[in-house]
Amino acid sequence: MRRVLSYRTLLALFPNAPARKLLLMVLFIFVFWVVFMTSKDHTKFLFRFNNPITLRQWHIFKEFLHSEGLPNTPAPTAEVELMVMDILEKLNRQIPPRPFANLNTTTSAKESTATILNPRGKYCIGDRLDVLLVAKDHFGRRKQYGGDFLRTRIFSSALKAGASGKVTDFNNGTYLVSFTLFWEGPVSLSILLMHPSEGVSALWRARNQGYDRIIFTGQFLNGTSPVFTKCSLTLNTDAEQCQYLDARDNEAFYCLKPPNVPCEALTHMKTKNSNVSYLSIKEHLLFQRSNMAVEVIKNLAITVSPCRRNEIKKKKCQIGMKAPFPSGYIFKGRWISTFCKQNEFSQMQEINNCLTRKLIYLMGDSTLRQWVYYLQKAAKTLTFFDLHGTGLFQTHVLLDIKQHILIQWKKHSHPFVTQTLYSLKDDNYIPREIDQVAGDSSTAIVVTLGQHFRPFPINIFIRRVINVKKAIERLFLRSPETKVIIKTENTREVNENAEIFSDFHGNIQNLILRDIFRDLNVGIIDAWDMTIAYCSENTHPPDNVIAGQIAMFLTYIC
Repeated sequence: MRRVLSYRTLLALFPNAPARKLLLMVLFIFVFWVVFMTSKDHTKFLFRFNNPITLRQWHIFKEFLHSEGLPNTPAPTAEVELMVMDILEKLNRQIPPRPFANLNTTTSAKESTATILNPRGKYCIGDRLDVLLVAKDHFGRRKQYGGDFLRTRIFSSALKAGASGKVTDFNNGTYLVSFTLFWEGPVSLSILLMHPSEGVSALWRARNQGYDRIIFTGQFLNGTSPVFTKCSLTLNTDAEQCQYLDARDNEAFYCLKPPNVPCEALTHMKTKNSNVSYLSIKEHLLFQRSNMAVEVIKNLAITVSPCRRNEIKKKKCQIGMKAPFPSGYIFKGRWISTFCKQNEFSQMQEINNCLTRKLIYLMGDSTLRQWVYYLQKAAKTLTFFDLHGTGLFQTHVLLDIKQHILIQWKKHSHPFVTQTLYSLKDDNYIPREIDQVAGDSSTAIVVTLGQHFRPFPINIFIRRVINVKKAIERLFLRSPETKVIIKTENTREVNENAEIFSDFHGNIQNLILRDIFRDLNVGIIDAWDMTIAYCSENTHPPDNVIAGQIAMFLTYIC
């Protein structure tokens, strides 16, 4: 008769303790393997096992690899890369190529016409004003396709009032420009042709064609002597490189390795604009200052009456609310939200009360650094803490020990574009910074991205925003009560370096930002809308604009 090998029989075959331990280990591994292979999610497990997510701080000097035997890009994360490609495909469909024979066949602001639809004898506060714009070329011929980059605004200089308009592109050379009439009195209309559709197409093609419009120079220390070398988001060379990689988030930065100097010795960075351009001579004509931001209509104005209307009570501004466009307007120099009720922070004590026991982390570019300076002046009890850094781009910390307030600004990592030498010693990507925040109901994070990404292919920006979103999702898993606010880009100066810094790039990035964060429980501060309403053409707008942004922020967190 067949005998079954029992557990005791097996133990008898292995009389000593070490042998029995080895047997138990083999059995455990076998059982684990059977359970693992029968699991439906074993492939997902393997993927996670090979791509661990750690919440320790990542630093460019802690993880670096030499170029020998490695590709010039980190291993891609499949999910993120698919999202990047999907967004890119949508944008490429929305911005098709628009070749042109000469400047005269492109859209002309002078020849184009704007007409008020269904004009009335009386306009009331709250009414909508519609304008039909018909785009024509320099010969006066109507355009057959859309895509012109327009900026629209209503304003009253005497009242220090202004608001953005909404543009609907019918893709046949006609546009509907809609304004909401928010205040009583005279209202002037402005429609600017920032770039014709042919210019938009040229900017889009040129942007995604190369990385070399900005020259990065890294400073390494060889003992106590500085050594400078070329750096970039990508380096096409066979020379030995220092590779600073974040494999989890597929982020990379490279420097040519200085002879006899280790990669960890990189300490500072600076940039300058190169002479590289991907625009043709003919396309360059579109970006002369006289051909950008040209008014389509002049001296078109109406008068608005108060009338009697039932006021709709607005709920207090809260995280997660969906902001329309326009999200607000300027009246008597003050930003007023259209979709929610703001708190009043007119007195220093009101600001201090709101900030008491708050931990606030500002992450991004120098447009958020402006908040630190403004809050220090507005709250007055806040003082700067010396972290032994130097220059404008060091980490800024404001403290109020008695009221337990901490406000920190830290710049985002590569790409960071400035001619000023800045330190990399505590450099970090925003997703890694968010991973270090414990979070609670008294913690707020504000993120802004955009201005420094404009000179580079759009996939760099898309990937970074997706990685920031994923970091926020991880934060919400451990601390769902933490408040997160996204500040959109400001508009900036109109200059002849449009290929690198045009607001067209900023507009595209704002659309991407809103799309990626649309389903996340975050607050939005629409700095794009605000700076158009204020008619600010400055990367770093004046204090009244900053005050409007901070008023929205304080309302969100208090």
